Amino acid sequence: MFNFFKKKNKNVEMAAAVSGEVMPITSVKDDVFSTKMLGDGYAVKPSDGDIVAPIDGEITTLFPTKHAIGITTDKGLEILIHLGLDTVELKGKPFEVKVQKGAKVKKGDSLAQMDLDEITESGYDDSVIVVYTNMDVLSSVSTIEPKTVTRGEDVQVIEYK
Repeated sequence: MFNFFKKKNKNVEMAAAVSGEVMPITSVKDDVFSTKMLGDGYAVKPSDGDIVAPIDGEITTLFPTKHAIGITTDKGLEILIHLGLDTVELKGKPFEVKVQKGAKVKKGDSLAQMDLDEITESGYDDSVIVVYTNMDVLSSVSTIEPKTVTRGEDVQVIEYK
């Protein structure tokens, strides 16, 4: 007998976009992120510059300055991966984007490379922020406990409405 009342699991694991020290988005040293003005999410103080997709989706935004990448999931969640703070000022120099707009990506696929030394030597924070920009499609986002993570490792649970 088919159970029509069986609840579908709406929880999805979000992976670390980079290796390093994961932290709550509220710990980011930029009010736009720490106050969740753009949405909830998490941040990582990176130990290397290899950026990967935190979830399956389509590349929907690529900034000309290469400092941010947008992914949209098949359920319509929009995720912004922001590479460093105020790094738009570096005009793309420390970033090498490895994907194109419209590309389908899987969790863990390589998205970009960032030169951490060039960013920090230029006086900028190299934190990588992952933000869910249309929170209206989510019912919950799990809290983040600071710890060391490896890119592609699940770090946060989101639940769709």
